Amino acid sequence: MSAHLGVPGAGADTGGRAAARFPVPGAPASRAALAETAGRRRAARVLDAGLLETVRESVMADAGPVTPSRVAAAVQATGKLLGTAGSLAAAERISAELNGLGPLQHLVRDPSVTDIFVNAPDSVWLDRGRGIERTSVAFAGEAQLRALAARLVASGGRRLDDGSPCVDVRLEGGYRVHAVLPPISASGTLLSIRIRREQVFTMDELRDGGMFGPLVQCVLERMVERRLSFLVSGATGSGKTTLLSTLLGLCHPGERLVLIEDASELNPVHPHVVSLESRHGNLEGGGAVDLGELVRQALRMRPDRLLVGECRGSEVRELLTAMNTGHTGGGGTIHANAAGAVPARLTALGALAGLGQDAVRLQVASALDVVVHVARSRHGRYIACIGILTERHGGLDVAVALDVSGGRPVPGPAWEVLAQRLALDPGLALDTRTLPGAGQAGDFIHAGDVGSRVGHAGDAGSVRDPGLVGSTRTSGAVRDSGPVRDSGLDGPAAGGPEQPHPGAASVSTGQEGPGMSEKRGARGAAA
Repeated sequence: MSAHLGVPGAGADTGGRAAARFPVPGAPASRAALAETAGRRRAARVLDAGLLETVRESVMADAGPVTPSRVAAAVQATGKLLGTAGSLAAAERISAELNGLGPLQHLVRDPSVTDIFVNAPDSVWLDRGRGIERTSVAFAGEAQLRALAARLVASGGRRLDDGSPCVDVRLEGGYRVHAVLPPISASGTLLSIRIRREQVFTMDELRDGGMFGPLVQCVLERMVERRLSFLVSGATGSGKTTLLSTLLGLCHPGERLVLIEDASELNPVHPHVVSLESRHGNLEGGGAVDLGELVRQALRMRPDRLLVGECRGSEVRELLTAMNTGHTGGGGTIHANAAGAVPARLTALGALAGLGQDAVRLQVASALDVVVHVARSRHGRYIACIGILTERHGGLDVAVALDVSGGRPVPGPAWEVLAQRLALDPGLALDTRTLPGAGQAGDFIHAGDVGSRVGHAGDAGSVRDPGLVGSTRTSGAVRDSGPVRDSGLDGPAAGGPEQPHPGAASVSTGQEGPGMSEKRGARGAAA
């Protein structure tokens, strides 16, 4: 794989990361960029199958890795008069054909691209965070597209053929490739590529990009600091993995993080990270290692925080068991349409592991604290809701603490409970003063105002939690305390009629964004 794949392109440095990663639409192209484009088009005209085969035979004749310098020398040896720019472009494209993504190679140079989809030789699409867009890239035909898919899958150690027509692999450089062959695909070879960027966003960068505002940022940072266990929920491509990677970077440097994933995508900026990845079975069906087994192995590695990249199967049983045996502060991501749908998803996943509804309810109520739901709109990705998992009327429920679907955080019936757990002043979300920057980044509390009103972690003491009947939480730990009266979430008295909360907010479905600008919305990254 070429060295420049999966990293920011030329000109991206520490001081100018934002400008390089998120170019302003309509900005004039540089002379060098125009020359590069012209050279690529010239190379495309002359790069026929004969030239590609000639260079391929020349490079493969000698043992050793396929490097750009060897490809460039082979192109020059053909005697083709391509000019300086044309020769460089031809060498680059042939390198992509032999050892990269082929015609898709130059698309990954844009750091904002998170996904590439190939539906047909002349139907290539990508996602920059603002929705799926069609590109002008095209393959020469179905044969070239199928050859690329087979080569990518083979480089990941698996095979793509009629006997195995659907394959998902992870490649070096941060690519996750999924390929489907006909007749499973009615329209020909399908290719989906998820790109993991090595550079992780900071909390400030996500806030400036419009994913959340100062108040939500304060809540998230306190959630990690106080070691609350959490799940990040959302639809595909909503930014779950991006947010989780950033949150893990907030953990104390002395903590040992053990990450368990089906395909490695999390890359937090933290000095002590151990990553485990599941393994598919071989041709005989042996050698498979699933996520549940990895969770059990991880418990023997003395993790300070245990994270499952995506809960999608029976491994939820092992994760809940771990969180109920002293491994607080962990969590993962889960696919859900809304925060309120998370209990149903957990119940369904628990059923796959042989757990009954009551068993799942008891495990979840004592293991998980917070649900952070992310969504995406035409403006970009954003946090739509923060809620706490509670037991209500004999079942699981997500009580809304902050609803941000309208562009500003609206306190829900569980806000005071969450604020107490985080040692925050509940009045933070009730301040409706007009402040500079209100509504521009999904918040209406000025960052300086938040900082001046946040309490210290040691000031909260033991907090009675009406959401978890029979427990009292102290800085994220749970101890038995007998039955308590639920006075915060179920009305004026336990078992009494439920009363509407004056600040109640419905759980967002993520259909409409918070009204952030296009420039801010483009800063989010996929999950």
